[in-house]
Amino acid sequence: MKKQIFTVLLLLVATVSTFAQSGKQKKADAATEAWRYEIECAGVGTDGTYLVKVWSYSKKPSIAITQAKKNAVHGIIFKGFPGDGRSCASQKPMATNPNIEAEKADFFEPFFEEGGKYMKYVSESTDGIVDAGDRMKVGKEYKIGVIVSVSKDALRKDLEAAGIIRGLSSGF
Repeated sequence: MKKQIFTVLLLLVATVSTFAQSGKQKKADAATEAWRYEIECAGVGTDGTYLVKVWSYSKKPSIAITQAKKNAVHGIIFKGFPGDGRSCASQKPMATNPNIEAEKADFFEPFFEEGGKYMKYVSESTDGIVDAGDRMKVGKEYKIGVIVSVSKDALRKDLEAAGIIRGLSSGF
C-alpha cells in the first residue's frame, strides 16, 4: 500500500514538474517568435565555426540565456553579422532570399522548436555563465549577451541538402 501511494505521489510530482517546464518553454518560445536579438562577431572560432555573441531580450534573464543558441543559428541563417574591424570579418546571411523563412515554414518551425535540429549546430561557449557587463536592464526587460559557437559548415551542408539554400558552387 505504501509503495502504491509513493508511486502515485511520484507520478503527480513528475506531472506537475512537466507542466511547469512546458509553461516556461512556451514563454521562451513566445519571446523568440519576434526574433528580437542582436548578433556580433565574438572572435575567431575553430575551423568551420563562427564564434558570435548574441544579445537576447526577455523579461527574465534565464529565458534570454536559453534562447541565445536558437537566436545564434537564426542570425547565421537570416541576418549575418558585422565584423569587429580587427580579427573578425563580417558575414552575410546564409539565406539570400529574404522570404525563405516564411516560404519554408514547414521546415523552420520544427527546426527551431525546443530541442529541434538547430541544437545540432550550436554550443554555448560561456557554459551558461554571463559576465556582469553582458547583463543589462533595458526598461522592463533584460538584455543578455551570450557567446555561442555555431558549426557553420555542417549547418550550410544540411540546409543545402534540404533545398533551403543553394550551394556555394551552384552558380548565380
